[in-house]
Order: sequence, then C-alpha cells, then structure tokens
Amino acid sequence: MDIEFPYRFDDRGRTATAGHADHVRDMVELVLFTTPGERVNRPDFGCNYLDLVFAGNSPELAATLEMTAQAALQRWLGDLLTVESLTVTSQEATLHVHVAYVLTATGERRTVTVGGGVLS
Repeated sequence: MDIEFPYRFDDRGRTATAGHADHVRDMVELVLFTTPGERVNRPDFGCNYLDLVFAGNSPELAATLEMTAQAALQRWLGDLLTVESLTVTSQEATLHVHVAYVLTATGERRTVTVGGGVLS
C-alpha cells in the first residue's frame, strides 16, 4: 500500500493511498526537502535543499545542490527509480531542481520540478 503524502484521510475516513508513480514522486520530494539529521532512525536521509534558503545564490551553490541531490536520490530511491537527469537552475533569488527519472517497476518516464527561494 502506497500512502499519500502529505498524510490525509480519504472520503471514507481511511488513510488516503496513492498510485505507485505518484508515491515515488512524493518520495522524491521527501528526499529533496528533508534535512539530514531530521529523521531519528535515518540521520543521513535527505539532501540539505531547505538549508540553502539563506545561502547566497551562485553557480557554485547550484552545482553543490545538484551533486548532493543526485547522490541522495540514488542512495535512498535507487531501487525504485533511475535518475536520467537532475539539473539545478538559479533565477534571481530562486533555485529550481528538475529531476527526470524512470520508474524501475514500469519503465515509465516521469519528471518533477521543485523550486524555493534563495537570497541573492
């Protein structure tokens, strides 16, 4: 059973579930938005994306995030997906992470893009 994220109840008052592809997308977002040390039983889970909110925006910052996000996705979700490309672009005070991946179970290609503010 793939539980929907964020956790919610469905119309019948039960735990809402998601399809496999949507669940994997949710897990990609969880890896990107979890700060290492935030999870008690998995202290190295995550990739520090949110810690960069107050960092100065630069090409070096984008390259660092690209490497850490790629490594985190491969480590924590490598059995569920294969990352085809991961790019980080900076536009003014915002970083955008674009991930293209293939689901291992179905071979389906999917993409997810997340963005957040970074002070320049």
